Amino acid sequence: DPHIVRLMDVKQGLNKEGKTVLYLVFEYVDTDLKKFIRSFKQAGQNIPQNTVKCLMYQLCKGMAFCHGHGVLHRDLKPHNLLMDRKTMTLKIADLGLARAFTLPMKKYTHEILTLWYRAPEVLLGATHYSTAVDMWSVGCIFAELVNKQAIFAGDSELQQLLRIFRLLGTPNEQVWPGVSTLKDWHEYPQWKPLSLSTAVPNLDEAGLDLLAKMLEYEPSKRISAKKAMEHPYFDDLPDKSSL
Repeated sequence: DPHIVRLMDVKQGLNKEGKTVLYLVFEYVDTDLKKFIRSFKQAGQNIPQNTVKCLMYQLCKGMAFCHGHGVLHRDLKPHNLLMDRKTMTLKIADLGLARAFTLPMKKYTHEILTLWYRAPEVLLGATHYSTAVDMWSVGCIFAELVNKQAIFAGDSELQQLLRIFRLLGTPNEQVWPGVSTLKDWHEYPQWKPLSLSTAVPNLDEAGLDLLAKMLEYEPSKRISAKKAMEHPYFDDLPDKSSL
């Protein structure tokens, strides 16, 4: 799939301690979505709507490919979405190779603290989760492309949940059956849902509808990547087949 970063080679070598290590050699891509968003923020400009749409379509397409092959990413964020600025091609990187290779992969502490894209069921300690966790992250990335800043920027798991609840309303058994049985569920302050347009004012109606479907509380009701590609928001994208 053109939207998954290509593994070119795997080299075996020895590290300083004389232990065998694997070096994964990937294709070179010149920037990532985090830097791309930052460049617009620093220039005081919005990312053009058609650019947001084009990048989101590619992200959904790449995730549909992963999910269709039974692969969950589990750590989607702008930093590991690589981008070729010239062609505006987006590529998904860091595809859980730590899990595929069962070798300890060094995780930098500040990366572990990236809770901003984590689905509420994961934050609430769900032990069984599905492709829906990635689609929540896709929704957070969508909002960030429009706002140029994270929609839910918590600095702890509790703060992260509260930021989500403040915007989307505190979930209950009516909107999310089974939520109160999750391991880390507590009694939380009760907030009523706000309109998504208050949080993402520059997004059009079709975009807000798609975002709402990605940020659906109940994982089984959250839109799939494949379904997202068919959403009316993408109707006016020229020549989808070339993306």
